[in-house]
Parts: sequence; C-alpha cells; structure tokens
Amino acid sequence: MSPADRCVVWLAGALADPADASVHWSDHGLTVGDGVFETIELRRGAPFALRRHLERLERSAQGLGLEPPDPAELSRAVAEVAAAWGEEPGRLRITYTAGPGPMGSNRGTAAPTLLLAAAPMRVLTEPTDVLVVPFTRNERGALAGLKTTSYGENVVALALANEAGCSEALFANTRDELCEGTGSNVVVGLDGTLVTPPLASGCLAGVTRALLLEALKAAGTPAAEATVPMSRLD
Repeated sequence: MSPADRCVVWLAGALADPADASVHWSDHGLTVGDGVFETIELRRGAPFALRRHLERLERSAQGLGLEPPDPAELSRAVAEVAAAWGEEPGRLRITYTAGPGPMGSNRGTAAPTLLLAAAPMRVLTEPTDVLVVPFTRNERGALAGLKTTSYGENVVALALANEAGCSEALFANTRDELCEGTGSNVVVGLDGTLVTPPLASGCLAGVTRALLLEALKAAGTPAAEATVPMSRLD
C-alpha cells in the first residue's frame, strides 16, 4: 500500500482490516444519510482540537435525534486509531449513524454504527478560485448547523465548482445571504474589516472558525460576525 493509500479503520469495537471492514447493507447512514460525522486533523499523532470536535459531534447527534455515542468507547476508539496511525500528518474521521434500519426513513431498533478511519491529509494554503453556486442552504431546515452524512448538496456543488476550475463552492441561504462553502466556513474582507456570517445564516459552527475568531480577538483585530448580502461579494 502506498503512503497515499494508507488508512487505519476502527469498527465494531476494534481496529479492523481496511480491506474487510464493512457496515450492514441497510445501515441508515448509507441508505438515507441518517448519521453525523467529524473530520479531525492528526498532528504528530494527536487529534487537533479534539474536545471541540467531540462536543460538536454530540450536538449534531442530538439534533438528528440520535443518542450520542458512549464517551468512553469513543475516547478509546480515537486513541487506538491515533496510535495506530502514528506521527505522520493525517485526518481522523468519526462517522456515527443510526445503524441498520428499514428501507425508508423510519428508524429500526438496531444499535448505532460507530466507524473511525484515519487517512493522509494535505492542508491547502495556496490561493484558489471559488464559485458561487445557484443552490441555497436552508437556514430553517432540520439539518441547519448540523454536520450530518447528508452531503449530496455539497457533492453536486463541488463538482460544479471543479468543472469551472475552482476548488470550492459558496452557498447563499434562502435570504440571499452568504452562508458557507461545501467544506469550509467563509471570512471576507469588507471595508477593511474581516466579516464571517453568523450561525443564524445556517452555516456550520466550524471548529476552525471558532479558533480563528478567538485568535483574532486575542490579537486585538477581532472579526465581525455579521450578515453579508451576496451582492456585497461583487
């Protein structure tokens, strides 16, 4: 296995062979997107900002009506995957679903599925083009602000951006206000001030977003959380 293809998988309570690890065919995370997830940077063998990510995972699960994963089991799983991954830069993804269920939106009675995986990651720092897509985020929707596995809108938007030679797509909300990207929060410079949409816009409460706001405030150059009409991006 090349370094680019390397991965570590944890499933059903233990580390698993990535070639054999699988979930049930009726798992609701697969069939209807009934699950939540977090992606965490692995720095020198340690998950970065782990507490914040686990707190958001719990909020997302509760928002979806799922009982959050057992903290002790989750902590053990994270530690085992991080140790198996080692010191190389990487990313850790935690996926938590409603588990096997009926072929429909109703949930079954099976136990939830907890799946962790680590793989390589490259942090992008070079400038890039972005595309404003014609689709909107619903700031009043049931999934607003939750990090769920229902990522179909993001897949379509990012594919459209890639076709246009861009590496990220930007969504407005239903009020034609700037919301977020497919996998990123957005900060824009307006009239000499850094501005990021408020959580009421429907955007995800990003961990990096929170850390950046705290760092800017500590440095004496705070960013504003304010509504940004899409027309301001012109």
